[in-house]
Amino acid sequence: MVGWFCPETIDDMKKNYYAALTYMVLGLVAGLYYREFTKARDFTGDTQLSVMHTHLLALGMLVFLIVLALDKLFDLSRTKSFNLFFWFYNAGLVVTVAMMFVHGTMDVLGKDVSGAVPGIAGLGHILLTVGLASFFVSLRSRAFGDKASDESARVAVDA
Repeated sequence: MVGWFCPETIDDMKKNYYAALTYMVLGLVAGLYYREFTKARDFTGDTQLSVMHTHLLALGMLVFLIVLALDKLFDLSRTKSFNLFFWFYNAGLVVTVAMMFVHGTMDVLGKDVSGAVPGIAGLGHILLTVGLASFFVSLRSRAFGDKASDESARVAVDA
């Protein structure tokens, strides 16, 4: 049996670790940006910048720490759907948080936000949803030995 010590799996586990670490750093920087930018502009209203750091810490760092533990336990990264999860989820989170940054910064600057910003954020949420669905397909196939679910997800995404 190929275990957690398999070199390919270690590389995938490192991807999860470095994703969590990256989101932790980005979350802390986002909190600093919110505090300093709003203070420098004497802004006291509501802005999406106030929740950007919590999104990065919760949806980024915490999710990938949990994924790292589940990958260690179930060897999730050996499934085809796990790779889909990793890239779709990361792309969705980056797009969503980037739009929070744009929207929040425009609010603080007192400028109008284009209707494209919420639309693009919606696309980020769609990518997150595809990523999460792929993750659950991967988890199901490894936790319950259901290889058919991993293959059917691959076929559905390829179509």
